[in-house]
Amino acid sequence: MDPNQVAKAFVDHYYSLFDTNRPALAGLYQDGSMLTFEGEKIQGAASISAKLNGLPFQQCQHQISTVDFQPSGAGSGMLVFVSGSLKLQGEDHPLKFSQLFHLIPTPQGSFYVFNDIFRLNYG
Repeated sequence: MDPNQVAKAFVDHYYSLFDTNRPALAGLYQDGSMLTFEGEKIQGAASISAKLNGLPFQQCQHQISTVDFQPSGAGSGMLVFVSGSLKLQGEDHPLKFSQLFHLIPTPQGSFYVFNDIFRLNYG
């Protein structure tokens, strides 16, 4: 399994779901997963899903600028760092963001998000 392809496929899948079917993101997390969203820490798939689905906008479009990845420790985990911009419906200017995912392999051969850190980049 080529780590570059895994990272890019994950990023494409994640942001496609976020932009078109946000409730389906719940399947990418597990009970031990943690999201830090703009400094707020949320743990568990159900709580993370509630946070993402409760954001104060319904439509958004992500534009990915960079995807960097590294292997992460034993067990073939992977760190994936994404930068880009997101455009909210009704807004004229896109917002810059950075997001870091720590992916852990499952026994079924896929990955789940163990850690997720999201920040808007103001500047």
